[in-house]
Amino acid sequence: MGPLGVTLLLALISLTVALDNGLLKTPPMGWMAWERFRCDIDCANDPENCIREDLFRNMADRLVEDGWKELGYEYVIIDDCWMSRLRDKQGRLQPDPIRFPGGIAKLAKYMHDRGLKLGIYADMGTYTCMHYPGTTLDKIELDAQTFANWSVDYLKFDGCYSNPVEQMLGYPLMSKALNATGRPIAYSCSWPAYLGGLPPNVNYTLLGDICHLWRNYDDIQDSWDSMQGIVDWYFNNQDDLQPAAGPGRWNDPDMLIIGNFGLSMDQARSQMALWAIMAAPLIMSNDLRKLDNGARAILQNKVAIAINQDSMGIQGRRLLQAYDVFSGSTVKGLNATTEFTVSINPSGVVMWYLYQSD
Repeated sequence: MGPLGVTLLLALISLTVALDNGLLKTPPMGWMAWERFRCDIDCANDPENCIREDLFRNMADRLVEDGWKELGYEYVIIDDCWMSRLRDKQGRLQPDPIRFPGGIAKLAKYMHDRGLKLGIYADMGTYTCMHYPGTTLDKIELDAQTFANWSVDYLKFDGCYSNPVEQMLGYPLMSKALNATGRPIAYSCSWPAYLGGLPPNVNYTLLGDICHLWRNYDDIQDSWDSMQGIVDWYFNNQDDLQPAAGPGRWNDPDMLIIGNFGLSMDQARSQMALWAIMAAPLIMSNDLRKLDNGARAILQNKVAIAINQDSMGIQGRRLLQAYDVFSGSTVKGLNATTEFTVSINPSGVVMWYLYQSD
């Protein structure tokens, strides 16, 4: 099916979707397991770091006790590898019984009791990316209702082991199914990343009626090169991407890797500054139990967070390319263009951050 056929079909689907449940009027903030903890399921030999319910409880405790929640970091998001290898007798997804003995609903209650929200991962395909049970077209309504029954607040919907036609049908159908549950669930789509991230394959006007946020490009790795590659792609294509962003619909350049192993302090400040300017989701993937004071100060910087969470929801643009300069919108009378400019010299080191000067 060509781009015109895809656009027409999506237009018809979007008439019945209209994902406007009042969520994510500013970019979401929180913590996600994937980049730091990947698919570590060896709880016998690595109990502190394996994907199990204790890990997510620990991170929730840190968000509450270490001042993250009061700054807006509210989502705790499970990524791949939480599932049992088999669905239950009713065809429903189920958590691994050894690593999640209390079940997902109990884990959601743990989050809600602390003023947090729980996110979960599924995949629009035969399998998840790590080969756990996927959500095929015939399972979309069932899985959406299962997540709602568990009181999940956020769904990351990946796209491994599916083709473009299945994705074209499945992503809008999941949006419609989530709406039909009656539970407000934030919907993160990986769909554009599987289509190259750009028009004509991706219609961002229609996508914004289907998803709250979306991944467009490569997964971030724990390195400066990875982060810089993502930033370059975003600003090289800003004419297509920047107009798509706004309240309730966000471009997602992937997780904050600050506090891990691959960034220096200057590079960590760079990521926080750029994600703030880009109105990007501030979803950390690190070990909050071991975060040093420098990384914590960067991630908890109130000026950067205020710019990111500006209610106007304007994604910053690159103004000059030879000497990259980024600017954002106005926040509480502070003009990001003149007072909080981010500039990167040719070596890739940010020289002036989103921090008030002395």
